[in-house]
Formats: sequence, structure tokens, C-alpha cells
Amino acid sequence: MVSVWFITGASNGLGLSLALHVLKSGHNVIAAMRNPIRSAEAAKSIEAAGGKVFQLDVTQPQDEIFKAIKIAEAIYSRIDILVNNAGYSVLGPAETFSEREVIQQFQTNVFGPIYLTQAVLPGMRSRRSGMIVNLSSVAGQDGLPTCSLYAASKFSLEGFSEALSREISEFGISTLIIEPGAFRTNFLHSMETNENGISEVYQGTAVEQVLNKFKAAAGNQIGDPVKAAERMFEVIIGEGEGGLLKGKVLRLVLGKDAYSRITAKIEKQQSDLEAGYKITFSTDL
Repeated sequence: MVSVWFITGASNGLGLSLALHVLKSGHNVIAAMRNPIRSAEAAKSIEAAGGKVFQLDVTQPQDEIFKAIKIAEAIYSRIDILVNNAGYSVLGPAETFSEREVIQQFQTNVFGPIYLTQAVLPGMRSRRSGMIVNLSSVAGQDGLPTCSLYAASKFSLEGFSEALSREISEFGISTLIIEPGAFRTNFLHSMETNENGISEVYQGTAVEQVLNKFKAAAGNQIGDPVKAAERMFEVIIGEGEGGLLKGKVLRLVLGKDAYSRITAKIEKQQSDLEAGYKITFSTDL
């Protein structure tokens, strides 16, 4: 059966790769991007493959998002799969982020996906089918220095997704969280450093060291976005090797680097649980 996909952040990176692969596989795609004119090359490639380009700023207020989804649903009469992929990262010491930076980070990475999910759920619920796919990050499990704000937004998205999955499964709607590592997209090139910069007190510390590692890694990431798109598609649709995971996993980790970091995080959490279990158990009545 041909499905209808609504993919945000489709102008580049994993979003563009996924949109093109879905179209190549014979499905319908509504590819949302903030500025189709500025992203003309991506827009043309999507349209040439048979997709529909849809202008959308995910930081709009909730009511504007709802109106936009009604328009999008009218294109193919429904949306079967929502992929919340739009996102960005602002880096710097936690204590120096401005209020504007905090709000914008959460508007894009958290509020937008929540409002879009709310907008598509009534239709999915009425059909008793559908899927919400939220693009998180390895940072949604493991926060590094200089990534406190970005990690906070992705932790929030994962918490929302986890609770959501338990609310909507009985309506035949599934949820999938994607946790990519470093892929060779423009993500590292497009990361913003906070407007206040790295103050002298943080120079030479872990914050500056990690920031420099990110800059050096840009263009050298080991992850292949085309392969990632193929694997995501398999798991979402239920085809190929990845299709064996459809409906069986809530989280899909992509990349060896992400696997290593998340494994280390889980081991540390288990160690903390075991170290503090006497205190933990001592608080019950």
C-alpha cells in the first residue's frame, strides 16, 4: 500500500535523503522546509522525484501549525507517517545562553514536533493507523559539554515520545525515536555557537575542547546519510532486514559512534543504580 509521508527539515541532511528514498520506493512525500526558495536545489530534486514541497516554519504558534497540517492533509487526503526531523543545535557553556537562544532551541526541537504530532493524531486515530517518527540524537541519551541546551531539547523530545507511545498504541498508531550519531551532513557546519561566545573562564576547559572536536569533525563524519535513510525506511515500513524491527523497538540507534556512547551511558546508569540501591530502598514507608 502506498503511504503518505510528511517530513520536516527536508531541505538537507537526513531529511532530504529520507524524502528522496521514500519517493524512489514508490510512496508519496510532502517535504516540509522553512524556505523552499533558499533551498531551491533540494526542492527541485524532490519535485523531480514526484514529491510535494511544502513551506513550513516549525517554530510557528500551535494554531498556525494546526492550520498548516490541515492544508497538507488535503494534498493526499491524509498523512500516514509524520517524520519530525527539523532541528538544529546551539553550542556553548550552559550558563551563558541567552533567553532567545533557549526559547528558539526548544521551539524548533521540542514545541514544533509536539504541535505537529498533535495536529496529525486526530486523522491517524480515526483511521486507527499511522506512525510518529521523531528524530532525536545520541545527545538525547548522552549530553556532552557545550551541548547542554541541545541535549536538553532532545531529552525532552525523547520523554515526550516515550509517553506518547504508551498513549496512542491502542489506537493502532506506533512511535519510533531515531538516535543518530555523526553523519556526513551539514549539521556540524550549521551548528551555532551561542551569541555570548566562549568566555575566558571556559577557554581550555571541556567546553572549548569538545567544541573544537566538533569543528574538526565537520565533513569527516563516518555516518552515511543515504544508508541511514534506507535503514530508517526499512524499519518504518517493515521491509528488508530493518523491517524485522518494525513494531518491536521504540528506539533505533544509527551509527557505531552512537552505539558506543549510548552503551557507555547505560552502563554508567546501571552502576549508579547499584551503588545507590541501599539509599534508594531506604526511602519507602
